[in-house]
Amino acid sequence: MKIVVINKLLTDTHKEQIRRAAGEIGGSVLFVDSEDDIPGSFEDCEVIYGFGLKNAGRNRNLKWLSVPSAGVDYLLKPGVFANEACMITNSSGSYGVTIAEHIVAVSLLMMRRLDFTYAESLRGRWSSPQPQRSLKDSRILVLGTGDIGCCFARRARAFEPESITGVCRSGKCADKAFDRVEDTGSLDDLLPFADLLVMSLPDTPDTRNILSRARIALLPPDAYVVNVGRGSAIDEDALAESLNEGRLAGAALDVFKNEPLPSDSILWNTKNLLITPHVAGNLTLEHTLNVNVDMFCRNLLRFGRGMPLNNLIDRNKGY
Repeated sequence: MKIVVINKLLTDTHKEQIRRAAGEIGGSVLFVDSEDDIPGSFEDCEVIYGFGLKNAGRNRNLKWLSVPSAGVDYLLKPGVFANEACMITNSSGSYGVTIAEHIVAVSLLMMRRLDFTYAESLRGRWSSPQPQRSLKDSRILVLGTGDIGCCFARRARAFEPESITGVCRSGKCADKAFDRVEDTGSLDDLLPFADLLVMSLPDTPDTRNILSRARIALLPPDAYVVNVGRGSAIDEDALAESLNEGRLAGAALDVFKNEPLPSDSILWNTKNLLITPHVAGNLTLEHTLNVNVDMFCRNLLRFGRGMPLNNLIDRNKGY
């Protein structure tokens, strides 16, 4: 079995961990920094751990693509795989910690007006005190109660909010960090009472434009929005208008409909909008990388033993 691992961030410890797992199932591993570095002898590999789209598009022998990301919408388009039966797994479950910390960071930055005071400090100005808000006693609405939403809710609980309400398709989540969990049919009723709306949704037909112009209008004028899921979930033009007209207090977006965000996008000049370049979750955090590699190694053993894979993507559902 030929296994290609595409990840230049791996340490020697990670590589040895993968080699051991591969050895248990009789696999041969090739480590490369880029898929352009894959030699001809491994072009017909059965397994890729990493972003191997070029190989996937021509390698009919590829049976499993394990991507280190959580989102997989870009893999579900027609023509991506030469072998349409190739299994796809994602790494959902490894990003909860890092993205939850990002959500806390940007939420506090906006609510405590640190964006303003920092910008003033860069100009050499001692700024006057700004009106501040607090996570304490806030009503937090979490749209998406997967690993990321739950990890954030657990951390937000320490700030003593008035309530943390989860929203998901089923309306069910066992995580006790939420005061209650509702289904998406209740979203219109919940939005008018949200001080902070946190979105961590995958890209699916059901989630696209879920925060529409009409729903943005339901939010209180002093509400904040944070999106770390997929940019397709928000009507970006409507959000920009609301922010520019003062009908929202602020927003922090880490994901966008078009990435990189075009230089002529209206979002760059939108008031009270914090833009980060899809960096809430990445493999530079040691914890994230360790969990990511652990997940792949466990799945590699399952693959070699003919067992069902964890985190297997349902192409029809999109996650």
